Amino acid sequence: MASRNTGIDKVMIRDLAEILNETDLTDIEIEQGDLRIRVSRQVTVQAAAPQAVYAQAPAAAPVAPAAAAPASDPSKNAIPSPMVGTVYLAPAPGARDFIQVGTQVKEGQTLLIIEAMKTMNQIPSPRAGTVTAILVTDSQPVEYGELLVVIE
Repeated sequence: MASRNTGIDKVMIRDLAEILNETDLTDIEIEQGDLRIRVSRQVTVQAAAPQAVYAQAPAAAPVAPAAAAPASDPSKNAIPSPMVGTVYLAPAPGARDFIQVGTQVKEGQTLLIIEAMKTMNQIPSPRAGTVTAILVTDSQPVEYGELLVVIE
């Protein structure tokens, strides 16, 4: 029985996937003649705990002890951007936003889209909860690690 050659280089695809893992990229695409291969992955990033920064009091003033952080710190429940790009709150212009303040979300539910290098990346909720704040606006550029949404 003759084996069928599909023209797809599986070794090349595995090599590209390995490059994605090694470089923390989300997409990679190559083109050779009529063959075009695109490999992508979805990345979930956990936010690092924010560091408190205190200004040093003038030498003549008495130094007060540092106050404890409030019990409900919204940044600990905030979802950071896993990439640099442009945020879109709806799937298409004029469409209803994916979420609003007060929306109950499930783990894995799309919160928003970040366009990076002409690729639309759906950003999923890492946990179930209620959206208590949306920290970005539609079509706003965002940086890696910038806080996007708070889910309690």
